[in-house]
Amino acid sequence: MSEIINNSTQKKEMLKHLILQLHDGVAPEAIKSRLVDLLKSVPYNLVVEVEQELIAEGLPEEEVLRLCDIHAQVLDGTIDTSQAKSIPQGHPVDTFHQENRALETYIAKAKEAFNEGNRISKEQVKEYILKLKGILNALSDVDKHYKRKEYLLFPYLEKAGITGPPKVMWGKHDQTRVLLKAAHDSLPETEAEMISTEEIPSLIVLVLLPVIEAIEGMIMKEEEILLPMSLDTLSEEDWYRIYQETLQFGFCLYDPSVEWKPGFSKKTEEIDEPKYLNGEAIRLSSGTFALKELEALFVTLPIDITYVDANDKVKFFSHSPNRVFDRNRSILGRDVRLCHPPGSVYIVEQIISDFRSGKENKAAFWISNFKGRFVHIEYTALRGADGEYLGVIEVTQDITAFRSLEGDQRLLSYAK
Repeated sequence: MSEIINNSTQKKEMLKHLILQLHDGVAPEAIKSRLVDLLKSVPYNLVVEVEQELIAEGLPEEEVLRLCDIHAQVLDGTIDTSQAKSIPQGHPVDTFHQENRALETYIAKAKEAFNEGNRISKEQVKEYILKLKGILNALSDVDKHYKRKEYLLFPYLEKAGITGPPKVMWGKHDQTRVLLKAAHDSLPETEAEMISTEEIPSLIVLVLLPVIEAIEGMIMKEEEILLPMSLDTLSEEDWYRIYQETLQFGFCLYDPSVEWKPGFSKKTEEIDEPKYLNGEAIRLSSGTFALKELEALFVTLPIDITYVDANDKVKFFSHSPNRVFDRNRSILGRDVRLCHPPGSVYIVEQIISDFRSGKENKAAFWISNFKGRFVHIEYTALRGADGEYLGVIEVTQDITAFRSLEGDQRLLSYAK
């Protein structure tokens, strides 16, 4: 029968017909079988057009959302993306792809952990729960990936008249967020709440596995439908505007190492650049900096700085070549709690709570042997002129050499 469907219009109508049959409750397994048999190669643009038309014709978005997983599962691996455009390194779409590969790494770790859950002993439960928390913390970074789609990519698609698929996909994002929250809430926080080995299989199947399936499903929808369609729809100028705003949301488990430079003229590029990037000074109350001077300052300072804003999101870090603790731009926009091992999150929460309330302003720690170095770490509450809580500054310094100083150094002696 697939030989009869020999053009795009017929394929699209058949796809729409079968999806509506699923909606009407016609034997789902039989419909799936027909889809697989008839549509071995479905151009991604047809899937987009069908979703758009179904919504325009009155099928509720909630129903398209419900059906999204069904027909996406059927089409997984069969959609033809051979016509999709090539993507240069550093391009926003390349970043989405690389983030998906990073997410898949943690999905694989999660599945491996789920298999372990069936054979751990009572003594291993606490360590196992910490392992699950660490994986969930990493996967929660997907929120930044989704926000860049929602606030940067979707508006440009909507301007081009593509409104249905973004609405459906945003709904799937929100469902995944709910699943992630439920998964976090389901894992015990204290010794008294610790679950038994008998409870672990049901926890995995009912709460944790749905998270993995939701994230995996979205990766497929992005790479086989959304991103190829977006490359066909958006101009290079659109992509550059998205690229410029990306750091506002941060990266997901991946830090691009290549700067993407679009091919259009400098004149067009300058239209959208913030004015201070054209050489104007950044004016502060005690002086001014050119942007390149400020950048060089933070790279050169003999201390490491990380700034967490009033919403508990990592907003900035100094990227000197000799940092004590590694940082990369994937932490930007991430909840600071998710940047720490699960076993120490309670300390982070206490510091934030005490700083926010005004009860405390400083907290210092030191490590006497961190990779052979003596490291001092100090957290300081950042407050505005009126005392408003603006966040936390973390300053880390290797003070190994300072601890060995004796006597005076009054003559000029350059550091080697």
